[in-house]
Amino acid sequence: MGLGVRHLLGIENLTRKQIELILSTAQEFQAKPNKPDAPPPRSNLLEGKTVVTAFFEASTRTLMSFEIAARRLGADIFHVSTELSSIVKGETLLDTVTNLDAMRIDALIIRHAQSGAPHAVAHTVRAAVINAGDGAHEHPTQALLDALTILDYRKRLDGLKVVLVGDIRHSRVARSNALLLSKFGSLVVLCGPATLISRDLEAVAPQVTTITKLDEALEDADVVIGLRLQKERQKEALIPSVKDYSLEYRLTSERLRRAKPDAIVLHPGPLNRGAEMTSEVADGPQSRILTQVANGVAVRMAVIKLLLEGGNG
Repeated sequence: MGLGVRHLLGIENLTRKQIELILSTAQEFQAKPNKPDAPPPRSNLLEGKTVVTAFFEASTRTLMSFEIAARRLGADIFHVSTELSSIVKGETLLDTVTNLDAMRIDALIIRHAQSGAPHAVAHTVRAAVINAGDGAHEHPTQALLDALTILDYRKRLDGLKVVLVGDIRHSRVARSNALLLSKFGSLVVLCGPATLISRDLEAVAPQVTTITKLDEALEDADVVIGLRLQKERQKEALIPSVKDYSLEYRLTSERLRRAKPDAIVLHPGPLNRGAEMTSEVADGPQSRILTQVANGVAVRMAVIKLLLEGGNG
């Protein structure tokens, strides 16, 4: 069974049923709790398929997990180095991807600083397109792996209070998480300085709300997701300094006590230790950050499999 779509461009246009299919498929690719030392699940499901990653922004976790995911499914995987590609000679993005498409690739995984770039590519190429992050717009597979991690520890996605703390305004992770969790009826609280909060996300659903005081936001939270300060996307000084930001919005063990005792802490990475959360929180018993990283491979295996294996319209 496929997803019923050719591309994965965002969470916004996915139905709850499609999200549940991705997550249930990803669970098949997770390491088994009773066999922690067993080798990761592998298959030849996509033997003969060709997958290309084209990342026009820096990445460690997303790029590597997509490439590992494709290999574990038996696909051939190739990476386009933007520094060595014809982009540096002035070739346009669409010319680059149409040339790649002419080589009869099956999937193109793209990250780009321009919001909407993967959508433009999807209208141009025959290959399946997967959005690995576009500007401040969406990062669908990050939201999916966050959801899988929440399921691992909270056993449900509905009826939770999920707090996202940090640079909401520039965060594609915040947008995709708000879109996904609102489809399941969870309360999504977006918290940060007024200058870094976009209230546009409140229009996603009645369950999305914004709060500028961290202590208030954390009360009785089930899940707390720290977000990176995205200084590369800020065109103006939106906070006095990182030090001032940290005094008000850094996740500490003391602040985390306002959340539920069994609340879990996530972060999409890269983590700026000391600014967004203390090492005590990042490495503490409530942190599930490394589980997120592991789940990234399982989710991306599921997405590639569902798009390439069968019957999409």
